[in-house]
Amino acid sequence: MAAALPPGTAPVKPEFLISIAPQAAPDDDAAEGSTAHAADARDNDDAEGGRRLSGAQRKNYRGKKKRTSVAQTKGAASRRRAVPTIRFSTTCPVYERTGECKHGYKCRFLGGHVRKSDDSTLELIADQDKVAHGAVSETELNFIDPNTLKLLRTKSTLAHLRCISKELQDAIEDEKAENHVEDPTSGTQVVPQPEDALPSDNQPTLGPEDIQKDTAAEDHSQFDTPDVPMRPAEKKRLHWNGMTSLPPPLCRLRADITCGEMGLAASFLQGSKEEWSLVRRHPSERTFGVQLAGNKPALLVPTAETIARECAGTLDFVDVNCGCPIDLVYKAGSGSALLDAAGKLGKIIVGMNRALGDVPVTVKLRTGVKDGRNTAHRLMPRLGPEWDAAALTLHGRTRQQRYTKLADWDYIKQCVDAVRAREAEEDLSPVPIFGGGDCFSAQDYWEKMESSGVDGVMVGRGALIKPWIFTEIKERREWDISARERLELVRKYAEYGLSHFGTDTAGVNTTRRYLCEALSFQYRYVPIGLLEVLPGRLNDRAPAFRGRNELVQDWVKISEMFLGPAPETWTFTPKHKSNSYESQG
Repeated sequence: MAAALPPGTAPVKPEFLISIAPQAAPDDDAAEGSTAHAADARDNDDAEGGRRLSGAQRKNYRGKKKRTSVAQTKGAASRRRAVPTIRFSTTCPVYERTGECKHGYKCRFLGGHVRKSDDSTLELIADQDKVAHGAVSETELNFIDPNTLKLLRTKSTLAHLRCISKELQDAIEDEKAENHVEDPTSGTQVVPQPEDALPSDNQPTLGPEDIQKDTAAEDHSQFDTPDVPMRPAEKKRLHWNGMTSLPPPLCRLRADITCGEMGLAASFLQGSKEEWSLVRRHPSERTFGVQLAGNKPALLVPTAETIARECAGTLDFVDVNCGCPIDLVYKAGSGSALLDAAGKLGKIIVGMNRALGDVPVTVKLRTGVKDGRNTAHRLMPRLGPEWDAAALTLHGRTRQQRYTKLADWDYIKQCVDAVRAREAEEDLSPVPIFGGGDCFSAQDYWEKMESSGVDGVMVGRGALIKPWIFTEIKERREWDISARERLELVRKYAEYGLSHFGTDTAGVNTTRRYLCEALSFQYRYVPIGLLEVLPGRLNDRAPAFRGRNELVQDWVKISEMFLGPAPETWTFTPKHKSNSYESQG
């Protein structure tokens, strides 16, 4: 039966097939192309027909919308007066983990942390033992307070940040002068003055009292002098051999390295609340980094300096994105556009290294910009020896390919060999190199590790579809996970979302949106017990099939199992515009 399936179709066993026609392929490019990190509802000043309104019409339109909003708010308030009976049997996931709920009476799971007093009023309760334990194990790091974000938006702070690049350049020139290094741009050489030069016959001999007075007069130990720039050899070394890396912000899944979602340097400098949320780190993340995208050193270097200051001691690395393929980023000169601007990229890495102190700078890139014109084998050998990049990650596709076709792991091996050859030639310590593309099972991971010579594999879409893939990799097995176990992972995801976004109405709705987004990837998983050939492949499209269990097919209804009923007006459309299967296994 498997032979009759169209090419690129998952080999589902005949007894589970409903139809051999494959489902429509999800558009992963659309998922990556979305740059919104949170729901952003802005007023639309256009008329319903799309006609641009004049100033007076726009003012009248906004007033009408405001009056409507006030009326709706009053109506909602009147409906809320009829408060339903509190269910004291309910459980608040935030209270269970931390011992208290910061949302208090606004919590949608109020019955889990409230009790009736003697006078029949409700009072909040707290578990002090859990509060003390949760302060260490559950409190997120790198939380930027609103006052700091407001300060970043001020003109004086932005002016200061724009001067950082020039100050770093001045520091380089001062270092050259102090070390008496020939300046290749000027063609002149500074002649050093010997420190042990003997005094001439005309110089008076100084006695002990004169030396003591002179030393006291020139005691500069209390002066505020600039720190000595850190040399590349003094930076933290990244020992990542054999580790698994996870680009999306999904922790607690046994991944060794996690990296935040790509953030735009300009938005960081503008104090964007959504952008600064990307640096948040959970205590369970053992190795954590921030990924930045920008198009020039004057933008990325101040951003790196600001992040290093605000997140001091809580970052393990900062990654420069040279692989983002979406048009909005590429046309601005960021992301994969830097692959064709080696000189600019070098200045970015050098400047960020100086701004970050001991925090290493890593680089993520693609094989090239245009299909059939790979350039990474020429660029990658320069990143470490010339610009002190601490680690490299290569996605085996070009910018033009996006996520179509298979990742070219043979070319990844070619790039690894080129980097190792230069390191051996110049007797340099090897930098960790990660590969990425189409890793969907433990077999994929270990075969790619052995065949390409990389130090680790970055897992992206594979972890979104199979969050348990890291358990498979660690234990070197293919896990035929049951529907009950998968549903338990969904429950944990909902609890983690409530812990992060909050248990009030806004937090529950945000958690519901992210949970449905996660389910829009996980529905693509075909249980390996239903496959004729193992392991499953990431790019295979599944035909319509029936599973071994009857499960809820609607993502919103699944969310209601853990988050309660969704608002009547609440709708969900996944980023990649995919639809759930008729049945799931």
